[in-house]
Amino acid sequence: MNTLTMNALIGLFVVLACTGMFFFATTRGTLIVRDLTGGRNTPESHVYPIYSRMGLIKLVDFQPIISAILLFQYPRLVTKIVNGLKATNLKGKQVLITSCAFGNVMPRTIEASIGSGAKRVVVADIIRNELQHARSKLDQQFGKKIDYVEEDATSMKLKEGFADANIMFFLLHELPHELKIKALQEAGRMLAKGGKLYLGEFHKPDSMFFQILSWTYFKVFEPLGLALWDSHDPVVLLQDMGGWSVERQTFFFGNFQIVTATKL
Repeated sequence: MNTLTMNALIGLFVVLACTGMFFFATTRGTLIVRDLTGGRNTPESHVYPIYSRMGLIKLVDFQPIISAILLFQYPRLVTKIVNGLKATNLKGKQVLITSCAFGNVMPRTIEASIGSGAKRVVVADIIRNELQHARSKLDQQFGKKIDYVEEDATSMKLKEGFADANIMFFLLHELPHELKIKALQEAGRMLAKGGKLYLGEFHKPDSMFFQILSWTYFKVFEPLGLALWDSHDPVVLLQDMGGWSVERQTFFFGNFQIVTATKL
C-alpha cells in the first residue's frame, strides 16, 4: 500500500471518527451528562441539543447529511407520504405536522397537502427554535397558509379531531418508551374520523448484517430506537389501541418504514 493510499485511509478514518464524536456529543452524550449532573426534568429534557440549539440545527439541517443518515433512502420515504397526500381529497381541510423534521420533508408534504386542497397546515413542535427554523424555510413559499404552534406531541392542546392528515417523521425513536405510546394516542386524537396518520421511522432490518449495523448505531446514538423493533413496534401499538386500519411499507432491506394508519 503506497503512502498516498495510506494517508487517504487515515484521513477518512479521522473524518468518520470526528463525525461520530460530534453526533454522539450532540445526541446521547449530552443526555448522559445531563442525567449524571442532575439536570432539570422538563417535558423537553429528552430532546437532543442537535434538535434544540439553533446553531446546531442550522449546521446539521443540510439535505446531503440528512439523506446520508437515512442511507440515502430519504427521498423514497418522503415520496411515499407525498403520494398518499396527493391521493387524498383535502379540500377545505387541515393538516398537522407533528414535530419539525430536517431536510425537505416539510416543504414537500406541505406542497402536496395544499395541492390536494388543504386550507391550512399546522406545524407543532415542543422546541421553539425548531419552529423558528421551520418558519425561516417555509414562510417565503407558503406564508400565511401555515400556523406554527409550540406543542408537546405527547400532550396536545390543539382541538381534538381538527386534522384530516397527520405527518410524524422520525420522532418516535427519540422518545422515551412511555411517551411513544402517548404520542401515537395524541396523533390519533388530533385526527378526524377517516383521517390518516403518516408515520416515517426506522424498522428492524431483514438481514443479520444490517441488524448488527443498526443495533450498533442505536446502542451508540439512539438507544430508545431499538424498542421499535419489538416492544414498541408502531404498527402493533396502533393495532392494540384499536380504531385504526394500518398498513406498513418497508424500504432498503427493511431498514425503514412508512406506516399509513387510517382512523376508523
